[in-house]
Amino acid sequence: MNVAEIFEKMINYSDHNLHDIAHLTKVWAYAKTIGELENLDEDTQFIVEVASIVHDIACPLCREKYGNTAGTYQEKEGMPLTYEFLQDTGCTKEQVERIVYLVGHHHTFTHIDGLDYQILVEADFLVNADESHYDAQTRKAFYQKVFRTRAGKQLFKDMYEIEDQ
Repeated sequence: MNVAEIFEKMINYSDHNLHDIAHLTKVWAYAKTIGELENLDEDTQFIVEVASIVHDIACPLCREKYGNTAGTYQEKEGMPLTYEFLQDTGCTKEQVERIVYLVGHHHTFTHIDGLDYQILVEADFLVNADESHYDAQTRKAFYQKVFRTRAGKQLFKDMYEIEDQ
């Protein structure tokens, strides 16, 4: 499957939850954009795009099981769901393992071990900051602590009118 087919499969998997579909679509758009602007190789671009599409795959289960979608729950529950979801997509074993890892760590902002991971975290934050109405102080602190890519930083600055300090 290509990225668009995996996106279509994820929309179907989302079972008509328009909020979840809109969220994954926005995260995918930012991740795709940042990855392309950072000139990722083809395989890493594929991994970051697929990871961005499936990153919140556990949210429906977490809502049902825990009553919320806290990041720790998403990471725990998301890994096996992602592994299962990707089995018939034609992804290589290495791609599946990396995507599962990214889904299982996308709310962990320490020990970011690759540009794909960095981009997923940045793309998800750009969307979460808007959807959750983070205040300027929270946005700025996260930007300073976590953002590393040139493209992600520029998108953030263009969106939230922040200057580097």
